[in-house]
Amino acid sequence: MSTNPTTTPIGGNGKPTLLEVRGLKMWFPIFRGILQRHVADVKAVDGLNFDVYKGETLGLVGESGCGKSTTGRAILQLYRPTAGTVQFDGKDLVKMKGEELRHMRRQMQMIFQDPYASLNPRMTVGSIVSEPLEVHNIGTKAERLERVRELLKIVGLNPYFINRYPHEFSGGQRQRIGVARALAVNPSFIVCDEPISALDVSIQAQVINLLEDLQEQFGLTYLFIAHDLSVVRHISDRIAVMYLGKVVELTGRDELYRNPMHPYTQALLSAVPIPDPVVEEKRRRIILEGDVPSPVNPPVGCHFCTRCPKVMDVCKDNEPEFRDYGTGHFVACWLHQK
Repeated sequence: MSTNPTTTPIGGNGKPTLLEVRGLKMWFPIFRGILQRHVADVKAVDGLNFDVYKGETLGLVGESGCGKSTTGRAILQLYRPTAGTVQFDGKDLVKMKGEELRHMRRQMQMIFQDPYASLNPRMTVGSIVSEPLEVHNIGTKAERLERVRELLKIVGLNPYFINRYPHEFSGGQRQRIGVARALAVNPSFIVCDEPISALDVSIQAQVINLLEDLQEQFGLTYLFIAHDLSVVRHISDRIAVMYLGKVVELTGRDELYRNPMHPYTQALLSAVPIPDPVVEEKRRRIILEGDVPSPVNPPVGCHFCTRCPKVMDVCKDNEPEFRDYGTGHFVACWLHQK
């Protein structure tokens, strides 16, 4: 069953759509020479189509450099997309500028990957968490102070830490400060850009549990970016698999693990360890050969054709369509389009 990406919900599940991404491209120009001629583009994100539904967590996975973080930043307009549309609650963010876009940012926030680099070392915790309130001119000084104390308590930190500096906290505590800052303006949508990858394993579960509790408490919607498939399976409702700037598979988390259809997804899942020696012994690892092609010059057809163990001639010349194969299981692969 073929779908039209401009009209059909990508992975529809009956929930109202909060975010609709169509044809999203984020190309970074390369300039050379004294005259700074435009000679090529880094195609970090190269035509994405997906939806995010209210109250759900959509996991976005893929290996390093595939464009996951760039996708999150382009959605929030921290990077202005080269092409495509990003409809948030029915409004196209790409067309917005200035005050209109700033007002919309109250509804969209981001939790950054590195809790050490994302907090200003010269600002106190109180100043860091209250900064979004000041930017959007919310409340009086006393009301902001009370709101900061409330937020610190919500994320599991002592409200009396308000006058301390980031260097006085551990990595897990710093990430909680980042979560409190994201919550300050009561957003409905949060991009979680690998929020636990820089943390110790013992702390990762605490942050994941915190995000789940906050989602239930405030009705939040997440785009959860990660490369740890076991974590994504735990927190996500649906999962999108990304390779070299494109989403190659999108479906519910259980369906993805039970029935991966794209060869790249199959290779990724074969690398996830299973804590059962009997099952682990029978499993066949899929080892991909070669390196990921450069996003400056990706393959003409399917972007995965240079490493795919099941490659066919049609894969090298023609890009596969992103199709729904039933119950919202979208795949872009010629193996299923013959």
